[in-house]
Amino acid sequence: MGFGDLLSLIHACAKCPMLAAVCHGRKDLRVEWIEDRALAPDEVRVAVAFGGICGSDMHYYQRGAVGDFRLREPMTLGHEVSGIVMEVGAAVSDLAPGTKAALDPSRPCLTCSYCRAGRSNLCTNMRYLGSAARFPHVQGGFAQHLVLHRQQIVPVPQTSDLHRLSVAEPLSVGLHAVNRAGVLAGKRVLVTGSGPIGLLTARSAHHCGAVEIVSTDIADAPLAVARAHMGAARTINVASHPESLAEFELDGGYFDVAFEASGSAAALGSIFRVIRRGGRIVQVGMLPPGTAPVPVNVLQSREIELVGAFRAHDEFRSAVDLIASGVIDVSPILSGVYPLSEAATALERAGDRSKVVKLHLALSPDGG
Repeated sequence: MGFGDLLSLIHACAKCPMLAAVCHGRKDLRVEWIEDRALAPDEVRVAVAFGGICGSDMHYYQRGAVGDFRLREPMTLGHEVSGIVMEVGAAVSDLAPGTKAALDPSRPCLTCSYCRAGRSNLCTNMRYLGSAARFPHVQGGFAQHLVLHRQQIVPVPQTSDLHRLSVAEPLSVGLHAVNRAGVLAGKRVLVTGSGPIGLLTARSAHHCGAVEIVSTDIADAPLAVARAHMGAARTINVASHPESLAEFELDGGYFDVAFEASGSAAALGSIFRVIRRGGRIVQVGMLPPGTAPVPVNVLQSREIELVGAFRAHDEFRSAVDLIASGVIDVSPILSGVYPLSEAATALERAGDRSKVVKLHLALSPDGG
């Protein structure tokens, strides 16, 4: 199919009903027809090309909830998406149908005090794709078409690989975590957890000049990726070699900065034994409510800083640029692509960490 044929197909499909992966509750995912809608003047309709399966998608599917956010109505999953512009609203003059784009899942209000202070990821009225944090829920991107505000569309060169561009959102989380850590040049860094976010956080730390990175996990396969592709000088399987962290406890701790990316209470607890006095811990993974083991006396007497990192701000644009330019290669975490019709199978298999780092859905024939 030529590019002109693709544009014709996009225009023809712009207002058709579309298929989407809709979660109705625990273990209840249905690929079903949903209605598209008309565009507001400042909106853009895209044909979604690829959608990455995130830990939050798996939690909604497996448990019907993520942390305190519980499904109260059927919700289309997905927020790690890329695509091709199909149609633009009357007020959008700087995009044309056929333009490839990375799609920012965040839509902050831009008017609250946090948005005005340049911290839009803390927006009090955030609309985030595929999230049950508010009601009605914000429908996600595992659909053939998606309507977004113009500010969420980040155009990329037409030669860009949309499969890789769909990793911009998790890379932006890693970049934001690194920004929360402060200057990393010359620092020794620990990353606990080597899932997609942990791996991309390690790669972000390497990009920002960390002199030594140690990555941990409970599975060997992701640790091999960390060591070969993400800048880790050393990796430790803390399930098979739990004693290996002990050497970093000597002389009052070894690491200047630690990123807790596993969402494990045990991992967070272990960091306080290996972080140097005055060091900083950045909590990236989401822990179950009430499980965080923080030794307050150690935190105080060693002046350790414990800070949170939540989603991303301007880092999304930085992530797009780094991927599109090839400065950061995300291909080592790409583990396979499933058609939308097999979304439930993909979500089941996405949790097999012995074989999978990141699985994707191919969402529409007019988007790829």
